[in-house]
Amino acid sequence: MMKMTLMGGLVAGTALVGVAAHAEETISAVHAFPETLVYTKSFLEFVDKVNEAGEGVIQIEVRGGPEAIGMFQQPDAVRNGVVDMVYTPGSFYAGTLPEKDALVGSNLTAVETRENGGIALIDEIHQSKMGVKYLGWFDSNVSYNLWSVEEPQTDENGNLLIEDWKLRGNAVYNAFFTEYLGAQVIDLPTTDVYSGLERGVVNATGWTQIGLIDLKWNEFLNWRIEPNFFSTDLGVIVNLDTWNGLSEEARTILQDVAIEHEASSAAKLGAMRDEQFAALEEGGMQVFELEGEARDNYLAAAREKTFERMRTQMEAHPDGLANYDRLIELFYAD
Repeated sequence: MMKMTLMGGLVAGTALVGVAAHAEETISAVHAFPETLVYTKSFLEFVDKVNEAGEGVIQIEVRGGPEAIGMFQQPDAVRNGVVDMVYTPGSFYAGTLPEKDALVGSNLTAVETRENGGIALIDEIHQSKMGVKYLGWFDSNVSYNLWSVEEPQTDENGNLLIEDWKLRGNAVYNAFFTEYLGAQVIDLPTTDVYSGLERGVVNATGWTQIGLIDLKWNEFLNWRIEPNFFSTDLGVIVNLDTWNGLSEEARTILQDVAIEHEASSAAKLGAMRDEQFAALEEGGMQVFELEGEARDNYLAAAREKTFERMRTQMEAHPDGLANYDRLIELFYAD
């Protein structure tokens, strides 16, 4: 009787261990921008894909955006394990990982850099320098423009004249704005730009090719300046201890869905860019084109000033310029 009871307990215990081993895992996540922004919607679409594919294995629990954890505090929050996953621009943690400028200066998409090993290298650097897993580069295939309230003016050589601009800047493009355009920038977080435009604190800004309508900045901005420059650097990073603690099945689902979303989001947002440009122009937005040598110099400066910033910041880190040339090779095609 005692033997049967003991055997029964062992069987029950084994069953419980089996159940525990296959219990659904849950990780927490936050996103840098408000839920209404197109980029956040893309991330939430990724979350839905994971939760569908990972039912019974892995689920992502979204805790919110900058109202939950400040957008500039989120990279440290995921690094320190306060939250498991963050969707954020790499520019928000450039001081720790200047190599993220390879994405900003890129003229390739996530699909191309996934195939050529660029994202694998960026992941390796994230793990080494930040203790986070770089899961994927989302929403590529979208670049930036300058947008202004007043009609842009140029000098006799066709270069932009910006003496009268109150240009909103941020970490993504300040090197280009200050060192090439010679602008005195006013740094404002995304959430403050609407009121800044409304009150005349700023009258021009850099921003991506999509999202202006979501933010309602088109209520004030009347001109889009071409050519476009840079690339978005939005990605998902995961606390490395959390990542390593997940089951192999859960990690596989997360990575596979991320790779799929890199491709689908690039295609979707590229089409959305064309739709939003048409909608903005129908609403009165006008396009100002730089031409000839002024155009060429403008594009070259955007790239060169960004890579110069990356080089300078990398030199200040213990690893120095390790991977500098390789990153440019993988993320920029001449």
